[in-house]
Amino acid sequence: MSKSLHRLSAVLAAVCLLFTTWAAVTPKKAAAQDPFTGYLMAHFTGESSTGQQIYLAHSTDGLRWTDLNNGRLVLNSTVGTRGVRDPALVRSPAGDRYWIIATDLCIGCGQDWSSAINNGSRNLVVWESTDLVTWSAPWLLNVAGRIPDGRNAWAPEAVWDPATNDYVLYWATNVPHNGATKHRIYAARTTDFRTITTPQSYISRPGTQEIIDTQIIELPAGTGSHRYLRASRDGQITIEGSNTILGTWTHLGNLSGIGLTGSQVEGPMWTKFNNRNEWALYLDQYASGRGYLPVLTTNPTSAGSYRLPASGSYGMGGTRKRHGSVLNLTAAEQSRVLGRWGSNTPVNRIQSYNYQDRYVRHVDFDVRIDANVSPAQDAQFRLVPGLAANSGHVSFESVNYPGYYLRHYGFDFRLEANDGSAVFAADATFRQVAGLANSSWTSFQSYSHPDRYLRHSDYLLRLDPITDAQGRSDATFRVTS
Repeated sequence: MSKSLHRLSAVLAAVCLLFTTWAAVTPKKAAAQDPFTGYLMAHFTGESSTGQQIYLAHSTDGLRWTDLNNGRLVLNSTVGTRGVRDPALVRSPAGDRYWIIATDLCIGCGQDWSSAINNGSRNLVVWESTDLVTWSAPWLLNVAGRIPDGRNAWAPEAVWDPATNDYVLYWATNVPHNGATKHRIYAARTTDFRTITTPQSYISRPGTQEIIDTQIIELPAGTGSHRYLRASRDGQITIEGSNTILGTWTHLGNLSGIGLTGSQVEGPMWTKFNNRNEWALYLDQYASGRGYLPVLTTNPTSAGSYRLPASGSYGMGGTRKRHGSVLNLTAAEQSRVLGRWGSNTPVNRIQSYNYQDRYVRHVDFDVRIDANVSPAQDAQFRLVPGLAANSGHVSFESVNYPGYYLRHYGFDFRLEANDGSAVFAADATFRQVAGLANSSWTSFQSYSHPDRYLRHSDYLLRLDPITDAQGRSDATFRVTS
């Protein structure tokens, strides 16, 4: 072979190696680039300890919503204040990782508004997932602790910045500065929501005017006058546009023309409809306690184009939807989410085999079998997939205390809120087996202590080894409506 052919071969080999290297390091095609077919909303519902947790809802059209997980909470914070509000759903550019970031705040759970404003948590609560279904344990991300005299951290959001290949994470912090103590928006950069750059002041309004809730979206090319759009609650619901996330923003107007101001609504939440160039800006009607309302527009950069929806054109499901965010779903993402959270689990009662007029019920969070249970919901449960193991296992979730499960503690039974721990999940999980006294009935074998079964003794529920006929009868039940 000639020297020139040797050189050509070497060049071709180098080119092949270069393309192979590019293929290895270039991210795979983003799942988020697949066609969108549905919508997922993360939100909280109200001021109770269970209401200030993570709930999910699904929509096929972006306007009519169905509560997922039978309207029960999906994620329960076990860190910080043990309550969360204002969740934001974040998808990675490659579509292979997701985060939920939320305010670490639980009003009425040992904290009031004054302390939350002036000496609240400086942390955000973060969960991570690779599939929108299995989520990590939550962790705390300290963001306001690095702001001089920063007193809280509220309403976090994040937007991917392709110019720097990281996220701009932003939130509101109450800070005394230049003679005014008020909420301002601060921002930092992050790639993993575990570490951040030094927070910088991002948005501040003049005088004593606060700004708390801000959400940014990137607009498709050719839409409106700017690449990025943000809506903020700052006395009004203010619309602003920019061509860079951290650059100069232009005031585009507000929604006072359709009768909506910051004294009535908060928590702006953008949704781009999948099948047309139209947007909904959802606003939480906090002043009237009615939850989210969609405001519609075909030109989101024109404040005068926003309009209220026609009566009956939208539905928010059975739970009140408070400050959250919406993620447009691909078919694969939607299939996973609905496969895990979309089924309607029936309401059941658990009937005793040897006292057939009695049913398992909770009373003052203790658990027993009783006849003529009142209120009836104290004896109603949803048998959901086991918290510690799905296949062949169940957990008993209370109907009138969503998020509360039957679990054993010291082999006695209680109704307790799921604290998200592995111990709780194991103690609240049981394998359904043929009834020990009658195979057409059912017995429940403990997941964490497989030599023991759920049984009643003196009408109280216990977890015991079963060694005789009396025990077999006490440990046999029927799942019935």
